[in-house]
Amino acid sequence: MKKKFLHLAAFFLMVSFLSCQNKQEKPAKETPPISSDQAQLVWGDEFNTDGLPNPQLWDYDRGDGCGKPAGCGWGNQERQYYTYQESKNARIEGGKLIIEAHQQKIGQADYSSARLVSKPNGVIKYGRVEVRAKLPTAKGTWPAIWLLPVDNQFGGWPRSGEIDIMEHVGYNPDSIYGTVHTEAYNHMLGTQKGGEIQVSSAESDFHVYALDWQEDKMEFLVDDKTYFTYFNDGSGPEAWPFDQDFYLILNIAVGGSWGGAKGIDEDIWPQRMEVDYVRYYQ
Repeated sequence: MKKKFLHLAAFFLMVSFLSCQNKQEKPAKETPPISSDQAQLVWGDEFNTDGLPNPQLWDYDRGDGCGKPAGCGWGNQERQYYTYQESKNARIEGGKLIIEAHQQKIGQADYSSARLVSKPNGVIKYGRVEVRAKLPTAKGTWPAIWLLPVDNQFGGWPRSGEIDIMEHVGYNPDSIYGTVHTEAYNHMLGTQKGGEIQVSSAESDFHVYALDWQEDKMEFLVDDKTYFTYFNDGSGPEAWPFDQDFYLILNIAVGGSWGGAKGIDEDIWPQRMEVDYVRYYQ
């Protein structure tokens, strides 16, 4: 009888242990999304002061990409030159950030534009990023709201990752794309992971483009509607290099391998992306 009792005790201990193990290994999809109503605002910009963007938060990537790791054309055969503190290309006006591309010859580039970056002060790691924006309307434009790593802990692109919260190409005006790039999954291999959602008024109305980023998954949303989820499969940084600090990028590219795939309308410049606010919650 004593032996039987010991066996039963051991059995229940094993069941209890396995139950604890299972609780620790719940699938990523069971993690609830972050609500901006309940989260804490870490940093943001409401763009309430006219003039140049706040230099305490926003810096600029500059030039045509030549001399940069990506190479001339920013690695995508783009045709713009990104200016620095040039109000024609980036300014706050009427409570909105205006990023504006012009048909303008600078060096070897045929267009000018701006690419704002939130480093070093606007760092992002996990949480929720929201950007309310209205997009340009022209064939050849390629606006984006996206993230790159601060320190490239796993090596240069794409090994340390890229998170495209919103991309739009002017020749496909009703489509919004969200994409993840890693060493295992990237457009150079044709293995990138992403989703698409139809937003018929992306060029005429403001919409909230958001990323809900947690340790086990990322959700991509437009106006609080999730249209793509990328899970951490636990295989390591080749598929999930997203346990490091990233920074936000806001830009309009012109032309390029994707944005210019169906040509560039030469008669509709300048073109702008308007940003109502940027907010980062945890």
